Amino acid sequence: MATQVTAARPLRRGLRIGQQRALWAYLFLAVPLLFFAGIRILPAISSLYISVHEWNIISPVRPYVGLANFQTLAADPRFARAAINTVRYVLVGIPAQMVLGLGLALLLQRIVRFRGLFRALYFMPFITPIVAASWVWQWMYSVHLGPLNKILQGMGLPAQGFLRDPGQALFAVAAMVVWQYLGFQVVIFLAGLEAIPRVYYEAAEVDGATGWRLFWRITLPLLNPTLVFSMVYSTIVYLQLFTQVLNMTFQDQGGPLASTLTLVLYVYQLGFQRFKMGEAAAATAILFVVILTITLLQMKILSKPVEY
Repeated sequence: MATQVTAARPLRRGLRIGQQRALWAYLFLAVPLLFFAGIRILPAISSLYISVHEWNIISPVRPYVGLANFQTLAADPRFARAAINTVRYVLVGIPAQMVLGLGLALLLQRIVRFRGLFRALYFMPFITPIVAASWVWQWMYSVHLGPLNKILQGMGLPAQGFLRDPGQALFAVAAMVVWQYLGFQVVIFLAGLEAIPRVYYEAAEVDGATGWRLFWRITLPLLNPTLVFSMVYSTIVYLQLFTQVLNMTFQDQGGPLASTLTLVLYVYQLGFQRFKMGEAAAATAILFVVILTITLLQMKILSKPVEY
């Protein structure tokens, strides 16, 4: 009897198999969570702290200045220009990217042969190194050596300035970004289209619906979750544009005449070229609030359940 009691105690005190599995799962989840906190959350908190200090990398004295860095940004015309340009990138790039991505996905859905090949070809720019792609596009836009101007001149049209023209440079960079993320949009939209049950189309066709009516009444509403994801993701990408602009305008970063300057490039120049870490951190805090606000608004306004 005593032996049975002694043998039963470890079973009552120990963890059951399900609890042990859950514990291991929590431990494995904790490792990437700690890594994420170390490289994302802690720098974000540090950025907020730096934004209210006069922060010099060399000087050990870093006095508290309150909102002075934010006031300096408000009076800086380059900050206003960078903010306006960033909004223009969003307004130009996202509609073009989503319309083209959805159109190509609809076309790919209609074909059977070579669909995987076309999907892979469209997706290749997304996995191409951004720096390499940016320099290739810079060469393509070259006034004297670029193939685009040679094609225009071959058609009897005048050569264009592209990246050297303040009126065209932003659109030239936006075109490269659209090209880069188009394949990703095609894959996302294609997955969303394949997830729509065929029974809805068949029922609508029985009622006489065809063509555009099927698209507006069936495809677009049921594709809403994919559209919301695509728009939120694209907005974050365009609000954080940096590498493409830096490399395509490397000799005049953000130029010409700050026509391609973005908020993230402005932060980079403030922090690592002019060593004004306090102002750079303040601009980063503003950008964080803008991205968070726009993302929440998009998810609130665009997300809506669809029932048939």
